[in-house]
Amino acid sequence: MDAGLTLSTEMMLVLGVLITTVMLFVFEVVRVDVVALTVMVLLGLLGLVPSDQLFNGFASNAVISIIAVMILGAGLDRTGVMTVVAGYILRVGGKTANKIIPMISGTVGGISSLMQNVGATALFLPVVSRISVRTEIPLSRLLMPMGFCAILGGTMTMVGSSPLILLNDLISASNASLPSGVETLGHFDLFDVFPVGLALLLTGIIYFLIVGPWLLPENKIEASAAPARTKTYFADTYGIEGDVYELLVTVDSPLVGMRVGDAEQLEGIPRLLAIRNTDEPRMAPPSDEMIWVGTILGVMGTRDVVGRFALDYHCRLQPRVKTFGGLFNPSRAGISEVVIPPGSKIIGQSIGEARLRSRYGISVLAVNRRGNVITEDVREQVLEAGDCLVSHSTWRDLSALHDDRKFIVATDIPKEEQRPQKVGWALTFFALSISMIMFTDFRLSIALLVGALGMILTNVLSIDEAYNSVSWKTVFLVASLIPIGLAMELTNTAAWIAQQAMVLLGGMPDIAVQVVIAVLATAFTLVMSNVGATTILVPIAISIAIATGANPTMYALIVALSTSNAFILPTHQVNALIIGPGGYKVADFVRVGSGMSVIFLVVMLTMVNLVF
Repeated sequence: MDAGLTLSTEMMLVLGVLITTVMLFVFEVVRVDVVALTVMVLLGLLGLVPSDQLFNGFASNAVISIIAVMILGAGLDRTGVMTVVAGYILRVGGKTANKIIPMISGTVGGISSLMQNVGATALFLPVVSRISVRTEIPLSRLLMPMGFCAILGGTMTMVGSSPLILLNDLISASNASLPSGVETLGHFDLFDVFPVGLALLLTGIIYFLIVGPWLLPENKIEASAAPARTKTYFADTYGIEGDVYELLVTVDSPLVGMRVGDAEQLEGIPRLLAIRNTDEPRMAPPSDEMIWVGTILGVMGTRDVVGRFALDYHCRLQPRVKTFGGLFNPSRAGISEVVIPPGSKIIGQSIGEARLRSRYGISVLAVNRRGNVITEDVREQVLEAGDCLVSHSTWRDLSALHDDRKFIVATDIPKEEQRPQKVGWALTFFALSISMIMFTDFRLSIALLVGALGMILTNVLSIDEAYNSVSWKTVFLVASLIPIGLAMELTNTAAWIAQQAMVLLGGMPDIAVQVVIAVLATAFTLVMSNVGATTILVPIAISIAIATGANPTMYALIVALSTSNAFILPTHQVNALIIGPGGYKVADFVRVGSGMSVIFLVVMLTMVNLVF
């Protein structure tokens, strides 16, 4: 670090952009990927990053690796590997929480080490739901250990989380602007961080075995599986009362000539789930469907509510369910839980605006939002990340929904896996990628793309399915934030911040400086993306290490690992995925995550100093 750096105009501009970025992340004025794109363009307009380097992030090793990892994960999911894993866990783990939790958490942690932890969590949601039903262990006792261990497992390899994938690129950028006489920083190989990550994962499993019975909530919301478990077609777990009835619209009914959407606004109307005009009966009628004389409506509600509506609107209540008997058969349709993941395109739309029935064939009965079950004015509810939609649909429509990246189906769909015959190819190319990473000098992106391309060429996935499996929000977020780290290096802003930090830290011992950096990274990742926190703090940590004579590579690693310490709030994408299905509240994350965060810092810093 240059001695006596003074704050220049360029530095002030970079700091202004940096502060604005953090504030936008914290208050979520706009989506984080939009913030990142805006920052990237702003850096170019201000001339803080050369135009020929501004878009290098999109071709970076980190971004291409993230794309390939997502495709590999989708290929494994498509072939039913996860169903085999669930069966193995049940055979070995039995039905006790003390055995099931280590099996699930350890398995998810291991898988998360070789793919994005969000992807591993999404793959295991229906698996854990199935295990919960079969073992009768409340889902809330299983999902938080699984989610936390997915995050911890992502620290075992350099491809397990976005910050670690990004780290080598950030080190390369720092090497380009190191002061003269400073030795070039080394890069990390795939399993260099394995001892640290393994210690963190084992600690997490032990933590839940010891304190889980006292800290984890025992919510009554259960995982939905085969609807035949109940006497009616719908689960009563969510306080949704009633059964299915058929109403025949008579010639005197005011419903004649009315659209379904308008009819649903009528006072006292039961939930409308199916319709038959002149065609075959079908589920989830669209809002613009017309109601005529002779139309038969499939509705759900209590006998009193349905009978009163039939009387008021001149409909004939049929003595039994006949027209829709086949559709409502538990082997063809039933209740399900569908989670809205972070980045879903329908976030911010009301359920009515999203047109879930006409587009996807699902009828939303209730919304489970952070443990609060909403059953009134469901169509007017604006969708948020982590919402769990309690819905009714055919299993065929739910299966199609499973393939849409706007949703994560948390219910075990009673169907055959789509391409079990391709499981050999999927495992072969996955193993090939890992072998190339371990035993060759090819870059991480090339090794992972070999496996992804192999799955596409052997029809494990079609090219369109591969495109759909990629979270383009994550891609643009990572690629667009890389220039801000470059700007901090090129303008010496990182070195200046480190210089000011040294004044504050004074003669503090090395371990105290590490604690400050780790706590700062943890705080950043709770209020902004872990990618953004890593991009901002790695250059600063390297500059501090150079100034204090410490190991710059180790300090950079401390930042990248600490940005996985995101347990206290449901702001991490993994936590956002499990909060709805588990029926958790923010207080649950604070209670359970606080202890986990402290233990994470202690174990991580101890292991990093021992290993590096």
